Amino acid sequence: MDLHFGDSKPTDEERAAVDALLGPPESSWEGADRSDADLRWARGGRAARDRRDLLLPGLHAINDRVGWISDGALDYLCRRLTVPPAEAYGVATFYAMFSVKPRPATVLHVCTDLACAAAGAPRLCAGIEERLGLGSGVSVQRSPCLGLCERAPAALAIRAGDPVRTAVSAPATVHDAVLAASAPDSAPEEPPAALAVPQAGQDGLMLLHRVGVVDPASLDDYRAHGGYTALRRAFELGPAGVIREVTDSGLVGRGGAAFPTGRKWQATASQPDRPHYLVCNADESEPGTFKDRVLMEGDPYALVEAMTIAGYATGAHQGYLYLRGEYPRALHRLEHAIAQARARGLLGDDVLGQGYAFDIEIRRGAGAYICGEETALFNSIEGYRGEPRSKPPFPVEKGLFGKPTVENNVETLVNVLPILTLGAPAYAAIGTERSTGPKLFCVSGAVERPGVYELPFGATLGELLTLAGVRGGLRAVLLGGAAGGFVRADELDIPLTFEGTREAGTTLGSGVVMAFDDSVPLPRLLLRIAEFFRDESCGQCVPCRVGTVRQEEALHRIAERTGAAAADDIALLREVGRAMRDASICGLGQTAWNAVESAIDRLGAYA
Repeated sequence: MDLHFGDSKPTDEERAAVDALLGPPESSWEGADRSDADLRWARGGRAARDRRDLLLPGLHAINDRVGWISDGALDYLCRRLTVPPAEAYGVATFYAMFSVKPRPATVLHVCTDLACAAAGAPRLCAGIEERLGLGSGVSVQRSPCLGLCERAPAALAIRAGDPVRTAVSAPATVHDAVLAASAPDSAPEEPPAALAVPQAGQDGLMLLHRVGVVDPASLDDYRAHGGYTALRRAFELGPAGVIREVTDSGLVGRGGAAFPTGRKWQATASQPDRPHYLVCNADESEPGTFKDRVLMEGDPYALVEAMTIAGYATGAHQGYLYLRGEYPRALHRLEHAIAQARARGLLGDDVLGQGYAFDIEIRRGAGAYICGEETALFNSIEGYRGEPRSKPPFPVEKGLFGKPTVENNVETLVNVLPILTLGAPAYAAIGTERSTGPKLFCVSGAVERPGVYELPFGATLGELLTLAGVRGGLRAVLLGGAAGGFVRADELDIPLTFEGTREAGTTLGSGVVMAFDDSVPLPRLLLRIAEFFRDESCGQCVPCRVGTVRQEEALHRIAERTGAAAADDIALLREVGRAMRDASICGLGQTAWNAVESAIDRLGAYA
């Protein structure tokens, strides 16, 4: 296949960014300044195709160094990886954090999603734009959820360079956000992760017991508080024994799908095709979700240990940790933890001297909610647009790079540690018969103490909100985030289990609990949810691509009318919602109508 490149040339800085990742080019075909004689042939074939997965890291390298991706930089990266530029352009434009048009080196992302919108994000954006004005050298971007809902409203400043600099302002004021963008190194230090855990230091916690207690940078401190006990237990049990414990514990996925973890691990381990891969989905992008961020920032070694156990049980020797691009502190903590674990023999060719080889590589997302879907995540890692794949085949048969793959999110994996240290029967005794173990809940909105809470399955919504200090005038609670559903203020006796929320006609999802009082205009909230899904749809399938647009359009029209005049558009919303739910390829389209439907039926919106 001929690859057609343009005439644009990379700048020295762009070339240096790519070469720092890939090493110097070996031939003129790859862009080396040598004789044109070796342009008559190319080193390609399998070796070239096997480097396609470095496309996303390469785009990050350019964007981090320069702030945007020029034609010349994209062409140079494509030469190095033997990727058609047209395909790479499609990948670069898929992600919200990249730009293929010139922009200032500093970008200030200001969250305008649900929790931040309720906390005054529109006024914050207006104030920041007025303060900075034109010619400030800062690009202000209204952003979907930044995963900082407990400190809403939130802003994230990213300044390109070598190295790239970041600063978080949350709860953000106009002054603090402008300071973060103008001088990231001078911005106030982000508060410790423990402040996001109101229960920090309390007895009885299983998943959060180290957050705020141990130094997240210290491997020795982690081991002094029970770290790597579970991995040693895993080696005693053997792979089959670990899978049996996980299966007997009743652990199900904590990302929302609630699929039995033991069954997934067993299905992957039994596949004869090799190699096997492990993927940790740390791309939590559901508005209102931030529990995985708190775990990674406050207890990073726990995730490293849990991934090692999962890899051992499923026969994987390589793990990929796909991390949200908006989590700079989690990235630094995990990079340090992985390096320390590798240096101490807890990762690498011979983990703990047991003859088992396992290592972890971090891959950064770049602002695409759809990449939280497991097969879209695989495509993203492989260097393609993050579009979901049709199933079957399922990931346990053909996942990452077409090989058997087990994929779990952060909270699911961290649950494996108490399963192995306590034993499956003791773990299964926590919670209810069908929803076992502890669960993390992300509480934000109209509460006095927002943050991540750990409760056993079976606690009621009212009990959780009492812990968080719900304010007066509660109007509604959104369970499960934008893809979830609303419940009324008189429905707080709903048990927080997968089966309990299902019987109540709503969903637990990933554990989002967002409280809204009478000060929040419900129509504006629903319109923001519709805007979110329209923006985040990958556009691959017609029901979602068209349906999310029609949903937003109808809500705009309804906002301008009332009563009988809106009846036709509500009927249209129901028809479009059913089509998206029944015919969309993945969960984004299938759940895009849930929150709006629940607001109409349970809260009487637009009545």
